[in-house]
Amino acid sequence: MNTEDPAVEMRSISKGFNGVNVLNDVAFEVRTGEVHALAGGNGAGKSTLMKILQGVYHADAGSILVAGKPVDINSIQDAKAAGIGMVFQEFSLVPSLTVAQNIFLAAEPQGRSGLIDDREAVRKAREIFADMEVDVDPRAHVSRLGTAYWQLTEIAKALAQDARVLIMDEPTASLARHETEALFDLVARLKKRGISIIYISHRMDEVYRIADRITILRDGRRLLTEPLTNVTPEQIVEGIVGKKIEGQLSYRQRDDYSATAIPVLEAKGISSGNRVRNVSFTLHAGEILGLAGLMGSGRTELARVLFGIDPLESGEIWIGGKKAAITSPRRAIEAGLALIPEDRRAQGLVLDHSVRDNLLLPLLDRIRRGPLLDTAAGKSLSSSLIKKFAVKVAHPGKPVRLLSGGNQQKVVLAKWLGTEPDVLILDEPTAGVDIGTKSEILDMIRELAKAGKAVIVISSEYPELLAVSDRVLILRDGSITGDLKRSEIADEESLQLAVQGV
Repeated sequence: MNTEDPAVEMRSISKGFNGVNVLNDVAFEVRTGEVHALAGGNGAGKSTLMKILQGVYHADAGSILVAGKPVDINSIQDAKAAGIGMVFQEFSLVPSLTVAQNIFLAAEPQGRSGLIDDREAVRKAREIFADMEVDVDPRAHVSRLGTAYWQLTEIAKALAQDARVLIMDEPTASLARHETEALFDLVARLKKRGISIIYISHRMDEVYRIADRITILRDGRRLLTEPLTNVTPEQIVEGIVGKKIEGQLSYRQRDDYSATAIPVLEAKGISSGNRVRNVSFTLHAGEILGLAGLMGSGRTELARVLFGIDPLESGEIWIGGKKAAITSPRRAIEAGLALIPEDRRAQGLVLDHSVRDNLLLPLLDRIRRGPLLDTAAGKSLSSSLIKKFAVKVAHPGKPVRLLSGGNQQKVVLAKWLGTEPDVLILDEPTAGVDIGTKSEILDMIRELAKAGKAVIVISSEYPELLAVSDRVLILRDGSITGDLKRSEIADEESLQLAVQGV
């Protein structure tokens, strides 16, 4: 169904905020039945361009054509009327409602009496899922479903509004591998029906697997638009970052820690619920320990127990050779631990607060002067963290929600590293960030270990896990099934087989 006819054209789009140009004369198009990848570093303008197409922002200059006809998109309702839908990276569903209720939220079918007809909503939802060739129960409450079903519900919600163009923003960021494969199959079916897809992703393997063409933005300008067959992954990375990046995903042999010294952290048979079962391991100063496993294997739950978020039901945690009573995050922080959570927006940041306030939240004791806080000291400390971690922000007093995903992640890293922990736990530290920021974070992890910090890295990105880990623990059903030195793992496929228990 792929044709040369543009489904959407954006011509000479420009947009600025507070006198700063974010987009400069950008042209972008997606053809009918095409998957068009949109790539660029954090802050390159991708989100702003798509929010203009969605009606969240209005362009300062330029025009939009849908199916060859000029349209004015001044609101999300205008975008829907033009057949444009978006599947957000941060889901927009209401967990307490059913799947069907979410799909038809604000557009509920009504009976003759004028009341909402839930049965008709369920019937229509079944038809949409049947058309998508996926099995989802429309009557199920969203809160009881896994992430993959949330993703499918988001797509169904857009299709229910007769979307002919779907914007997918990092759609696989929270999916397991088999769920990602199922999503790719669905995208292929949607293409055959003539639906156009704008696919935003930082994962090069996915882009080459699924996209027909790619557009790269850098510093608010279009750098190139080419068929994927005409560009190499190296050229794409260089285009996104502005320079060649070599060796970041290669493991570098390190001798910065001693496995014979007293462990900085030791877990002895710890259990919590059915997600963490009799887990034992050691972690030494200067060591980077990777945690690998499928979604639901207990990786995040183990981190939550170590940091005192979830209760320790049995077993012991030892810090520096002494038994520690970590019954809360405060106790964990006092013991020298820090946790970079999996979901930075929901768990790592207060989105409506300023960048400065977010940076200072775990550091208030440093700027406390009696019962009050020293404003000048707070400004100085936050400015030093912004500089040290290269956070790109127009003003520290601006809300952190205005930052790009990569810069939000840097804020989360900066505020916890500002506590100077002995043990740093990072849960999916590179999720949803561009290749340049990703390489910065991996180098940061290496430098922390070199400085004597003990680091635990949880990641679904096996190349990244193998690039930094000295050892890898394999988790399955809440238990450790393997403890492998990096030298014992030949490649990504070997790790994948180990995780699957093959």
